Amino acid sequence: MNKKNPSTTHRLKHATKHLANGVALAVLALPLAAWATPAEDAAVPPETLERLQGMAPGAPLPKPGQFVHIPPTMEDLEASSLHPKLKETIRRGHDLFTHTQQLRGKNVFNDMNCSSCHMGEGRLPFSSPVWPAAVVLPNFRPKNGHVNSLEERIAGCFTYSMNGQPPAYGSDDMLALAAYHQWLAKGVPMYQPGNTMYGRGYPKLAEPELKPDVARGQAVYEAKCALCHSADGSGRKQNGKVVFPPLWGDNSFNWGAGISRLFTMASFIKHNMPLGQPNSLTEQQAWDLAQYIDSQERPQDPRYTGDIAETRALYEATFHKDTLYGTEFEGRILGDHSNTGEKPFLKPEGVLRSRDFSGRATNTN
Repeated sequence: MNKKNPSTTHRLKHATKHLANGVALAVLALPLAAWATPAEDAAVPPETLERLQGMAPGAPLPKPGQFVHIPPTMEDLEASSLHPKLKETIRRGHDLFTHTQQLRGKNVFNDMNCSSCHMGEGRLPFSSPVWPAAVVLPNFRPKNGHVNSLEERIAGCFTYSMNGQPPAYGSDDMLALAAYHQWLAKGVPMYQPGNTMYGRGYPKLAEPELKPDVARGQAVYEAKCALCHSADGSGRKQNGKVVFPPLWGDNSFNWGAGISRLFTMASFIKHNMPLGQPNSLTEQQAWDLAQYIDSQERPQDPRYTGDIAETRALYEATFHKDTLYGTEFEGRILGDHSNTGEKPFLKPEGVLRSRDFSGRATNTN
């Protein structure tokens, strides 16, 4: 690695400190009692608004009718009356969620953790907090065209975002991860309408004033992102441990990951980046950055048929209409390769399958 000047070294240390001590621990330092209510039924208490602003600085405040939930913390878990064995299971799920790299080579084949995309231990609004999944699933999911369980939704993250092989359904690790999701949803009614949840997912930004531009995005990347994620998008490691995840290349998410969609990447950037400075970039800058990052190569979509045009066509309506997969960029077709990164297979076993609840199928296993 090239020697950094003192100013750059200081900035990198500052960013690393934010990652280790800022995002998650700032949330944990807030009062521990969780709070949830439909905003239309009761005014959001001032102390709750203050906590939300601490969790997501600069983010929009709740609108009337939105369901506001501040997930419980691990300290809340220890203070709860849950059975010790259940606490142990949730602890394990939290550990897997925040340190998913411990499954490297078995279930994870890139440099991502669950918390790389679901920041603040999966608790932060506008960073795709994971508690909503625990209360809206099972439910129909357009991406794969059938009703998904919570475990199947988690499996999707391993398949695409971590370019891996998901833990088996019903396995100890899968149960632990599901239990952690459900702990974060404590107190939220099942089948809470998804479009009313404050801070769910990465809310889509307004269409940009200017068409997103790769060159403008590259300039913003070099100024605001390269320090942590490297000029070549490969991220950064310290003593062999991933500190900042890669944004493209063999060790990043694959072409089937949700964040390969331009609108998802743009919203993630706007609401969460640069680290410690959320909502500091303009929406135009976020769209331009998304265009630049998502125009870079990455491992193949596990649903690849062997033909890029066919694969895009199969999943265009439900997914790839919002990605650059299968489109021309700088004289080449993005995704037109058989590279699976460090993963020694294309399609993980037992997860990319259809379901049938009509009662007419001869085999539903």
